[in-house]
Formats: sequence, structure tokens, C-alpha cells
Amino acid sequence: MSLNPDDLLLFARVAESGSFTRAAERLKLPKSTVSRRVASLEGQLGERLLQRTTRRLGLTDFGQALLEHARQVAEQTDAACALAQYRQAEPSGRLRISMPADFASWLMADLLARFVERYPQVSIDIDLSPRRVDLVAENFDLAVRMGNLPEDSGLVARRLCEMSASLYAGTSYLAAHGTPAIPDDLTRHSGLHLLDQRGERVPWTLVSGEQRWSGMPRGGVGVNSVGMQLRLAQAGAGLALLTDRYVAAAGSQTGLVRVLPQWQAPPITAWAVLPGRRLMAAKTRVFIDTLVELFAHPNCDADVHA
Repeated sequence: MSLNPDDLLLFARVAESGSFTRAAERLKLPKSTVSRRVASLEGQLGERLLQRTTRRLGLTDFGQALLEHARQVAEQTDAACALAQYRQAEPSGRLRISMPADFASWLMADLLARFVERYPQVSIDIDLSPRRVDLVAENFDLAVRMGNLPEDSGLVARRLCEMSASLYAGTSYLAAHGTPAIPDDLTRHSGLHLLDQRGERVPWTLVSGEQRWSGMPRGGVGVNSVGMQLRLAQAGAGLALLTDRYVAAAGSQTGLVRVLPQWQAPPITAWAVLPGRRLMAAKTRVFIDTLVELFAHPNCDADVHA
């Protein structure tokens, strides 16, 4: 037996409307056509679906059971129509975004300027606090997050880019303390450490081919800002493990020198994180598309992570 999904959709609309007349108005079909197609569906199934009286329209037991399946067809149809409307709609409304302050200040200013010019009906509010916001509870549309993501079945993430990171130091620091020749030399140097969400210093890991080194430079300064790390390195306060994109964005006159150039940290991934698998609003979709365009680069791989 092969059923026409359109007939199941039509039956669901009749059951929801409670009458052929209202269902026909909703479907923009003649009442006679709606009644005939329901009767045809009953004939195919060999079961009566509706109890018809002069005053009301009710479901039989079999009709009630079939309605659950028919509603799934109706929901999928509604979702497909809504998707098409979202894709075609002009992006508008308030867009709430959370992202790291350093990411925004070094990489996002030009993008945001172009975005608001291109989509004037979208207003953007950006939270730059270092905390990891609750997207659902705090009603955020999107977050940009760096590094490994915790397992969270309520969130969906799209990978924007993998960014390389290297060791840097100011020329004044290297002149005073010498240049490390091997990774083990780092333990005798002052480090500029990035702090994690708990305020702990993040250990350094460096890779060169099949070789891997992990350790922690002595003393130094710990901060929760990459921008402050970079400025401290410029001032000669120590060695810093910095994202190469940030250093490049700071310009050619930073006074920073790459240290141990044959060694790099494992790539740092930038993610666009969304609150669940709900239908994406046009304003959010076009902003993510713009982010992907920003990171369109041979070393930046954008795909989907669930």
C-alpha cells in the first residue's frame, strides 16, 4: 500500500480544524475536494477515520491513531515552508553575540563595519566578557568560542577556522636574556601565560614534526587577555605563545620576533556556537556566512561539528 503524503496532510488539517469547511478555507481548496480526498484515503486504508454528524466531526479510534503520523507529515511540511521563508526573508532584528574581546578587537572591526552596512535592518549587541555565557538562558543567538568545546547536546557548533600559534618575544627581552635554542631552554625563561576559565595558567605544548614538548616557563605574568599578552611581549616582559593571526593583525611594527620557528603549538579552533538545532534565523545565518568568508583561507577549514 502506498499513501499520498498530501492526503495525510489534508487529513491532519481536517482533524485540527474540526470541520471540512474550515479545513477547505485553510487549504484554499473546495470543500467537496477535501471531503472526496478524505473519503478516498479511508477507502485506501479500509477504515473509517472520521465520525460525521450534522453538528460535529469526530475522530474514530483508528483516525486518532493515524493522526499522529499525519501530524508528522504536517510538521515536516510546515518546517520546509518555514525554511524557505527564512532563506528568502530580508535579515532583520536584534542579533545578540558573545565572543572573546581579543578576537573581536583584532579580527572583527572591519567585518562588523561591512556587515551593518550590508544589512542595515540588523542591530548587533556583542558581549565581550571572558565568561562562557549560557546561550539559551541568556537569550544569545550566537557565540564565537576558541579551543576545544565541552560536550553539550543542547548546542550546535560550526567550525570557522583552525589558527596556528607560535612563540614570540620582544627584541629587548631577547637582547637581555638570550634566544632559546631548544624547547627545554624555555624553562629558564620568563613566560607570559594565558589563564583559563578557572584562572589557571595554560601549559605550553609545542610540536615539530613527530616531536612534542610540553612544559611551563618559570614565573612571569598570567593574564586572561591575548591582547595584553602581546603588549607585554612587546614591552620585553617575557616569551608569549600567541596566535599568528593576532600578531599579523597587530601590524609589522610590533617589534616581536618569532622564537623556535621550527616549533608550533597545536592549532587553535574558532567555533560559531548556536543554541540547539532550532531553525536558524536569517540574521544569524548571514552573520555566520560572513564569518566563514572572513576565515576563507588555505589553512582555515570550515565544516560542521555536532
